[in-house]
Amino acid sequence: MKLREQLPELDGATKWLNGKVSKSDLVGKKPTLIHFWSVSCHLCKEAMPDINELRDEYKNELNVVAVHMPRSEDDLDVHVIEKTAKEHDISQPVFVDGDHKLTDAFDNQYVPAYYVFDSEGQLRHFQAGGSGMKMLRKRLNRVLGVDDKK
Repeated sequence: MKLREQLPELDGATKWLNGKVSKSDLVGKKPTLIHFWSVSCHLCKEAMPDINELRDEYKNELNVVAVHMPRSEDDLDVHVIEKTAKEHDISQPVFVDGDHKLTDAFDNQYVPAYYVFDSEGQLRHFQAGGSGMKMLRKRLNRVLGVDDKK
């Protein structure tokens, strides 16, 4: 995805965990963070406490949606995804992308990957990899219109 492109429809999930959301649930209300992760991704698991902290800190100002992107056949077991989500306190909606429908719509190739959309659904920031939480927070704060706290 390129900056300023619109949030794609959230269609094609193999399964939703923790409730289902649609594009219309998100756009026009508040900014949205969509993060791609995988059960086989060590960096994703390391970053999850930071994502959960953002989710909890901005629960009234920010939508957070997780997308489980399988990297191999071993990543397709929904029971393992559910178990891993529980272990890592992923309480936000999880789009299980067993068929790579959303992965393809985002043209995403990485886990972890983070997409920040403004309240109108325009992509304002993208980053991938395990580091850079300060940059993610800075970009989120800019979209949210708050001063950097950390």
